Amino acid sequence: MVRRILLYFCALVLLGLAGCATHATRLVQTRELFVAGDVPEATASIGKALKRPKNDGDVLRLEQAVLDLCDGRTHEAEQTLRQVRDRFDTLEQTSLGRSALSMLTDDNVRDYPGEDYEKVLVRAFLALSNLMTGGEDAQAYSLQITDKQQQIIAAGETKDGENPKLTYKQVALGPYISGMLREETHSNYDDVQRATATVVSWQPDFAFAQLDFERARHGHHSAPGNGVLYVFALTGLGPYKEETVELPSTVALLIADQILSATNKYTLPPTIAPIKVPKVVVPVNQIDRVRVVVDQRPVGDTATITNVGQLAIEQYAAVYPEVIARAVVRRVIKKGVIYGTKEAMKIDKYSLWDIGLDVVGVAWEATEAADTRCWGLLPEKIQVLRVELPQGEHELTLQGVGSTIPGSPRSERVTITNGRNTYVLANFPDMELVGKILKHERR
Repeated sequence: MVRRILLYFCALVLLGLAGCATHATRLVQTRELFVAGDVPEATASIGKALKRPKNDGDVLRLEQAVLDLCDGRTHEAEQTLRQVRDRFDTLEQTSLGRSALSMLTDDNVRDYPGEDYEKVLVRAFLALSNLMTGGEDAQAYSLQITDKQQQIIAAGETKDGENPKLTYKQVALGPYISGMLREETHSNYDDVQRATATVVSWQPDFAFAQLDFERARHGHHSAPGNGVLYVFALTGLGPYKEETVELPSTVALLIADQILSATNKYTLPPTIAPIKVPKVVVPVNQIDRVRVVVDQRPVGDTATITNVGQLAIEQYAAVYPEVIARAVVRRVIKKGVIYGTKEAMKIDKYSLWDIGLDVVGVAWEATEAADTRCWGLLPEKIQVLRVELPQGEHELTLQGVGSTIPGSPRSERVTITNGRNTYVLANFPDMELVGKILKHERR
């Protein structure tokens, strides 16, 4: 009987070891390849990982979508983003079996449901991807950005009436794109004005917010013979997760262990292994904005419409107490299982079996790893510049600008149509452009 129980615990320990994720390590490699501009090698690395994913298939697909988008495979990127969006929606109905198992191992055994900011941003990237393929669904995607934010916030209310998600900053990219598309119809200016007013409210530091609002108020898209160029830039490397140790919780549990072990019939495994939790961080980026030059004439710099890094940090901070609570509950459950086993086996306190089970308990707790799965190729910022230009063909040049020497200028020919919009999307994770300058010219 004793042997069987100990074998059972050894199996649990091995299961915990199997749950230790390698996603953080893989992400470092992918980000390095990405910044170096080696999109083919980064794509191959993600493709290889997708053949044998460890419950991180959805975030791997999100990385793949960004790489596809950089390389001009816009249809593939959109299809992948739709797939993950739908998966995240499904996973909001948590699997009880996986949740229960995670309490015996760690959160890496669960299907990754996406952080709140990722659920919103997958819709933002859908809108941007669709703009590059014709824009037929971009309006719907832009509305989904706002709708999803509101659903997430409404679902954040707890049983005691508190809602930490009320502090969430709204993503202004949704109403910005919605207003941009409405404005191109040269009608519905009331809708355009409402959309631009929302941008002013949600992102008051957006440099062009007030100009857009005034233009909408006067019902003006462009002068006769002119069209509009929108340059969307994805700048900097965005948020990712790293493993950190929650020291206050670890110390509190250690003291509780000592008290309970001294006063109860059986000892508890001492809290030697620290409580590990994921934490969202944003790297320091050199790039600040993208300089836009048309026909060798500087026309302006892109400005931030959505600060992805700030959004991720603030939203994760709101739910961080819940992350810690899950880690503490998991540790308490494991200690309870060990204690219950001692009680069922009627083991004498401080006996060899008592000490042996404590060792198993310590090893079991040590197998825990923080869940560092995340969408790691997000930009730090989504930026945009609107330029009114005469109809016809123009030479567009983009150049990363920041705290160091400017990046290499990269050029692309674009065609402007009278009264229509032309869209450009470029990715600058560092001072240099990665991938292609994507464009869609509306006729």
